[in-house]
Amino acid sequence: MPTKKNVYFYIYISYFFTGLILIFALIMGAVQFPHMSRIILAQANNAYELIGKEITTDVREIYEPVKNQTEILAQIHPLPGNSLNERLRNVAYLAKAIEKLPSATSTYVGYANGDFFLLRQFAKSNGGKEVFNAPPDTTWIAQSTSHDHGHLVEYIVYLNGNLKEIKRLEIPLRNFDPRQRNWYLSAMENQTRANVSEPYYFFTTGQIGITYSQKIVNEEAVVGIDIEIPTIQDIIRNHNVTPSTSIALTDQQGQLLAWKNGRYGSYKPQISVRKDGSKGMPLLADQDAPVLNQIRKTDGSVPAEQVHTKSAAIDVHGETWSTYQTRLHIPGGQDLNILIASPHAELLADILSMRKQNIVIFALLLLGEIGVTIYFSRLASKPLNQLSDEAKKIAHFDFHSKIEIESRIREIADLADSMKGMKATIQSFLDIASSLASESNYDRLLARVLKEMSEITGAKSGLLYLYEPQKNALNVVQIYADHQVIETDAQSVVMSDHSHPVVAACHSGSQIMQLQAGDLKLFFSALPESSHVMTLISIPLKDRNNTLSGAIALVIDAAGIDDAHLAMAEAVSGAAAVAIENQRLIQEQKALLASFIQLIASAIDAKSPYTGGHCQRVPVLTKLLAQAACRETSGPYASFDLNDEEWEELHVASWLHDCGKVTTPEYIVDKATKLETLYDRIHEIRMRFEVMKRDAEIACWQAIANGGNTAELKEKLSSEIRQLDDDFAFIAECNEGGEFMAPDKIARIKAIAERTWLRTLSDRIGISHDEKERKNCTPEPALPVSEYLLSDKPEHIFTRSARDHIPADNPWGFKIKVPENLYNRGELYNLCVTRGTLSEEERYKINEHMTQTIMMLGKLPFPRYLAKVPEIAGGHHEKMDGTGYPKRLTGTEMSIPARMMAIADIFEALTAADRPYKNGKTLSEAIRIMSFMKKDQHIDGDLFTLFLKSGIYLEYAKMFMKAEQIDEVDVSMYLASADHLE
Repeated sequence: MPTKKNVYFYIYISYFFTGLILIFALIMGAVQFPHMSRIILAQANNAYELIGKEITTDVREIYEPVKNQTEILAQIHPLPGNSLNERLRNVAYLAKAIEKLPSATSTYVGYANGDFFLLRQFAKSNGGKEVFNAPPDTTWIAQSTSHDHGHLVEYIVYLNGNLKEIKRLEIPLRNFDPRQRNWYLSAMENQTRANVSEPYYFFTTGQIGITYSQKIVNEEAVVGIDIEIPTIQDIIRNHNVTPSTSIALTDQQGQLLAWKNGRYGSYKPQISVRKDGSKGMPLLADQDAPVLNQIRKTDGSVPAEQVHTKSAAIDVHGETWSTYQTRLHIPGGQDLNILIASPHAELLADILSMRKQNIVIFALLLLGEIGVTIYFSRLASKPLNQLSDEAKKIAHFDFHSKIEIESRIREIADLADSMKGMKATIQSFLDIASSLASESNYDRLLARVLKEMSEITGAKSGLLYLYEPQKNALNVVQIYADHQVIETDAQSVVMSDHSHPVVAACHSGSQIMQLQAGDLKLFFSALPESSHVMTLISIPLKDRNNTLSGAIALVIDAAGIDDAHLAMAEAVSGAAAVAIENQRLIQEQKALLASFIQLIASAIDAKSPYTGGHCQRVPVLTKLLAQAACRETSGPYASFDLNDEEWEELHVASWLHDCGKVTTPEYIVDKATKLETLYDRIHEIRMRFEVMKRDAEIACWQAIANGGNTAELKEKLSSEIRQLDDDFAFIAECNEGGEFMAPDKIARIKAIAERTWLRTLSDRIGISHDEKERKNCTPEPALPVSEYLLSDKPEHIFTRSARDHIPADNPWGFKIKVPENLYNRGELYNLCVTRGTLSEEERYKINEHMTQTIMMLGKLPFPRYLAKVPEIAGGHHEKMDGTGYPKRLTGTEMSIPARMMAIADIFEALTAADRPYKNGKTLSEAIRIMSFMKKDQHIDGDLFTLFLKSGIYLEYAKMFMKAEQIDEVDVSMYLASADHLE
């Protein structure tokens, strides 16, 4: 560990004052900078609001006059007549209608018979003029489609400023029918008001624009006025707050009508084909405008008739922006949104520059201040350097030299005087500590502490008390009188007697009090009597945890005591408390180890409600069997006995025999059905059956709709539904597991699995990274895909990592077959498990707790008398014939305690009533099964005989088994069998 680097005192003082100045400057900056920033940002918001109002006014000046003029033109037919010449005679009315509308480029009338007449103000058009090839002096252009002797003809007429005809051209028909245009259809649908269209390409010029249209009163015709989008774009072109300010005008669907993209200038929208194949104005969401899109996302849903205004600061790509949004009502159409955003870096550019200048000025002033501070600090620190040298001498136990340091600073002078006294006190304390450290006997140590403390304080007599928690009392164990220490147990004081001065000191700390002659006889009768007032010092003895160990009472033949002597006595009293603590520590550590072991076992049991109590019942049964063996006076266990250390070894091993289960997943320990993992996958299969039933019903009704025989189809449907219900009931029954699954059931499961169902959704979205990695081992099929009702897929396989493999030459001597895969979640694979609910991989995972137990216990630094704990705890799944696990030990290779624990573990597992996959066996059933295990040389025959003969099985049953499990057992038949074998 690197040593902490210290600094000189004068440098520290310099740091201190420099730090104060820095803190002051930082506080000033922290207060002023945010305040000025708020003012600037508030000004920016005001600017946004002004821009929003100006844009709103400008947009309304575009839309509102056009809407009003459209409504005026619709009140009376503006263009009577049926031929081109008749309509040209009335064209002045249309020209006046749009001439004073800055935003309008053309007006027209569409007739119910397909006629169409348009008057275009040629100079106003923003583009597309080249399509007209207009002669000079052209101010107006009329486009006409009308019937001439039953045929449609189309003309373009060029007019000058006085609406005089310059030129007339007949052009080929362009397949333009006004009755099919959206502006015509919307006007005919909503006849009582002016309607505004969505942006679209104008048929003739190709320009993007919108149209106000309305049906002419009492006429089968529609009048319309066009506004080109570039006119709207011009509105925001000259508005700005900062160089990078971005302003957009969108409709409620997010279509971009106008956009000024900061330093990149104005953006001219064009109608385009979207990702879904539809045509329309560009969407703001498709543009490189993350800030504006973020503003629009945060806009709540607001009714169209309300104007919604909102200002906020947002962070986008690590940059903070001030934003503003407001809603603009469009007469006769949907509202528009105005979005404005400016980067904080530009809004606050001036104040940031000012802050940099202030930092430079402050840095120059700070450098000058540091030099002045260092000079005066060095003058004050010189005596401290001398004291530091004296402290180093004390650190090297050099107590010979005198301390002679002068200083005009009062604190430094007092420090020099204190160091003189400290030298003498430390030397005295070290002498006493050395004396106490050399004493190894507990009683002599206590006597020496009492004597040393009496001599330090000049006490005439004294007593040493030890605290006894069981009685909650202080017992006198040592008395000091006439310069001698005497052991005694003649006196005790209960802790509830708060009038006793020693008890009061134990509750509140060391005390000094005047002791009258009567008080001495009352409280300390074991001490010599006195006829005058004395001083009593009561000092509690407490260990490192501040727990009371005892107390010392010192009686001084004087009216007072020096504070320094009292402090010395309190310091030395700590040695007594430490001595007591060390003696008690050995027993407390043993108790702690036992409790910790039981805590681990309880935690393992608490992992699963189905194995709760197993780790607590096995130690009880193991000890009962060991006690029975110790009581034997004849037979194979006549010489068997355990000393105290071996009993403790058996106790620790039995409590830790399943500690490896902390690594076993709970869902495997608790697995109640074959398809259960973290949840029961039977629910997925049930849903597939439900899908197939719905598909069958849909197919039936489709066939009926196509003319099929209703009765036959419904009968077929009923038969198929019954079959699906029966198949699912069978699968659900197989999922519950059992003692054995016949081959015909497995065949039926595989036959049912061949049925297919149609999946239309991807199974690779919304899943974890690990599951996606497993699925990506195979290409994703195109949807929809037909899948088997039950299947074993590649993603069901969990591969075993290298660290999960156990090599044959492993250091623990394990001889076990490790499955190829870590887990196999295949549906067919698990449903076809022939016994119980666990697959081969899961059963290995259960059994793996033994290898984990051995490895975990092997890493613990057990004391020598507990060295066999890993062997005893790790052998309870071994068998006498060498077919057990994990080491395949034979009976001769196992210790007797390990064989005892094997019997205890098996009997507890057979009779436990809290397993999810089986009921607890009765007493007779458990003993019968264990007799077969004895016959097969799986358990120790002699120990099994002792287990029955001693009646331990019944004693355990009364302690832990249910009443209905305890039935009659004819032990004699098993004992007779054992005698016959002998």
